[in-house]
Amino acid sequence: MADTAFDVIIIGSGPGGYVTAIRSAQLGFKTAIIEKNELGGICLNWGCIPTKALLRSAEIYHYMQHAGDYGLSVDKVSFDLKAVVERSRGVSKRLNNGVGFLLKKNKVTVIKGEATLTAPGKIKVAGENAGDYTAKHTIVATGARPRALPGLEPDGKLVWTYFEALVPDAMPKSLLVVGSGAIGIEFASFYNALGADVTVVEVMDQVMPVEDPEIAKIAEKQFKKLGLTIKTKSKVTALKKGANNVTASIEDAKGKVTEVTVDRVISAVGVVGNVENIGLETLGVKTDRGCIVTDGYGRTNVPGLYAIGDVAGPPMLAHKAEHEGVICIEKIAGLNAHPMDKEQIPGCTYCHPQVASVGLTEKAAKERGIEVRVGRFPFSGNGKAIALGEPEGLIKTVFNAKTGQLIGAHMIGAEVTELIQGFVVAMGLETTEEELMHTVFPHPTLSEMMHESVLDAYDRVIHT
Repeated sequence: MADTAFDVIIIGSGPGGYVTAIRSAQLGFKTAIIEKNELGGICLNWGCIPTKALLRSAEIYHYMQHAGDYGLSVDKVSFDLKAVVERSRGVSKRLNNGVGFLLKKNKVTVIKGEATLTAPGKIKVAGENAGDYTAKHTIVATGARPRALPGLEPDGKLVWTYFEALVPDAMPKSLLVVGSGAIGIEFASFYNALGADVTVVEVMDQVMPVEDPEIAKIAEKQFKKLGLTIKTKSKVTALKKGANNVTASIEDAKGKVTEVTVDRVISAVGVVGNVENIGLETLGVKTDRGCIVTDGYGRTNVPGLYAIGDVAGPPMLAHKAEHEGVICIEKIAGLNAHPMDKEQIPGCTYCHPQVASVGLTEKAAKERGIEVRVGRFPFSGNGKAIALGEPEGLIKTVFNAKTGQLIGAHMIGAEVTELIQGFVVAMGLETTEEELMHTVFPHPTLSEMMHESVLDAYDRVIHT
């Protein structure tokens, strides 16, 4: 490339990287983004987006099988795995092209290749656009990759990461999922819906360990009702591979070991930041447990070098990366940017039933010594949920009893991944229970349960 000097260079084009690049260009910076693989990063190509496409296919297949519940008739319900996967890949391809269009529209230079930091403000790129580049400000957004546990290392054939789980060439009859976080539970839901015999192993004492225990308990009950086998307080101690299957040794909390033989294993034990081989050591960049250490504005201990997204630590979520990137670049531009408040970042899991949350759990609030008022409202008391044929679920709200401020919201049930944003906005505005109780929610909607949950926290619930 003829032009090698920029105001801002972003390394990595995932959600955090490309959003930051666009905002950087909007602010008048001469901006470039370096990407060694596909634009859009893991989320768009191998994570958030393609998994949602797969889960949508599974959801429709599930409803087709239960058409009679809605007074409908469908004969010979089946699926074409190849077509399901192709649709998912097509969705990713469309959005990948969209990211390229947005970067071009905003006059962001795309540098194709692998970046290495050689000195403050200096980057060497190997690959298609090889060369030496300079930037006044460099933002590392290299993301994360699947974590591999000793003895459970994925091989891409019998033991999968989410990469292989997204593009199966055949439907496994049986599957072991190690880890019940968002990635593990989403894949467990997908393969279960398409008929696989799925076992989920979780080392913690509840499925979906980051969620409110009450919500997790409901989730486990629903998962089991759908046919999943859930083993909590258990760990996989060994994998013995056969020609086309795997025998796993599973140890429970009492030390008892059982064996289960499955066609495939999905390792979903978390992710680790991509901090290697990018020159961090050369610059003396401070890291901690596989992530780059930053302040609330993305600044590292090296002047002019910043980090955002998964590589900058948990929560490792696309929307956190995007917001973090905007905060970072606006701070660089001298705008009045507010530091990231990680307790106001919502989390969503697109399993069946869906789970969503924001803020403190009831347990976490009490552990901090906060006196709380808790409201609950079941889906079974909501007209829209019953009309949808989705009467299983719960909305739970947590308030500071002394101030009335909403400090947490936790949901399980149909479309809660869309509902949660109402409470995210409320928390961002430091909304109190009085303001929420005086807000009018439309009828008939699932959102009415949010209102009822608030009312319940203050002994004013109507429909239970």
